[in-house]
Amino acid sequence: MALFGGGGSSQPAANSAQIEAATAELDMITDVFNRLVDACHTKCISTRYAEPDLNKGESVCLDRCVAKFFAVNAKVGEQMQAIGQSSGMGASPSGGMFG
Repeated sequence: MALFGGGGSSQPAANSAQIEAATAELDMITDVFNRLVDACHTKCISTRYAEPDLNKGESVCLDRCVAKFFAVNAKVGEQMQAIGQSSGMGASPSGGMFG
């Protein structure tokens, strides 16, 4: 049985360019996640941990922070895509941040 249900030799082997692209995408996603955690943790969670769980205020703050982070990230991505298309560079047809 092939790893991850690949089905053996019925699928072509991934070439180094595909592996490199997947690795770069994973690095970008990890970077976005780390920036999100850093920004929202700093903003919403006190450094004095008095309780083992988030309180209601922290939870609401985190929800809003994450929503705003992704909304801004999407707007920046759209603007960068528009700039890339207008300059003739051509943007990714996927249209999304993650592919």
